[in-house]
Amino acid sequence: MSRLKPWPPVPREHEAMDTRPDNQSEQERIRKVYRAWHGGAALARYAWHRPEILQQVAARSRVFAELLSASVGADLSGVKVLDVGCGTGGFVRQLIDWGATPDNITATELQKDRLDHARRCTAPGVHWHLGPLDGIAQDSADLVTAQTVFSSILTPGLRRELAAQMWRTLRPGGWCLIFDFRYSNPRNRNVRKVTRAELEGLWPGGQRRYRSLILAPPVNRLLAWAPYLVPEVLALAAPVLRSHFMYLVRKDV
Repeated sequence: MSRLKPWPPVPREHEAMDTRPDNQSEQERIRKVYRAWHGGAALARYAWHRPEILQQVAARSRVFAELLSASVGADLSGVKVLDVGCGTGGFVRQLIDWGATPDNITATELQKDRLDHARRCTAPGVHWHLGPLDGIAQDSADLVTAQTVFSSILTPGLRRELAAQMWRTLRPGGWCLIFDFRYSNPRNRNVRKVTRAELEGLWPGGQRRYRSLILAPPVNRLLAWAPYLVPEVLALAAPVLRSHFMYLVRKDV
């Protein structure tokens, strides 16, 4: 893989906001939802030690590893990464464990408390960016990622805007990797599924890969105490029960 020029200087906490009324109100809605959810009782369902969460993390890591090695390559040390909506930094730490260089990673987040947590728990050198992508340089990343970000955005306009900003920061020949929900959650009106047709409309790339994965959480929770192979076999045998996807698309040179 060709190497980029050195990563452009990025402010540690760039706070410029998109001033368009529709996008600004949607961003504020997302902030309020996550402020209410983060630290609440609902988080207990996602505790790191729960059996079904461990299974989901393992399944996600396997597919991430497969797609990353097939796109940017097995050696991540020289890959410039932009992780959009990094949350508490779990994926950033995973990339570093797999060999990515911290100084080659920029991670963005709308919630300051989550960004502070990510910075506190992650190796020094990562560039932390509070707010939208306005301050990220064009053609500066080999890999741009977003995990369960687009399903949190309900307005099509802001989805298109974010997709365009991500595409702008990606160099020609680079890869965009999305992990998100295949289905809407009828019990949660603050998320909306991302369809394959929508993905293909958001990013006008050439090479594409789409993988469904992870047994739907309600089913997985019911099987949490079953032998480990039971949910694995069910997810393999019944693709319709897979609740998430990964989508990989290459920006044409």
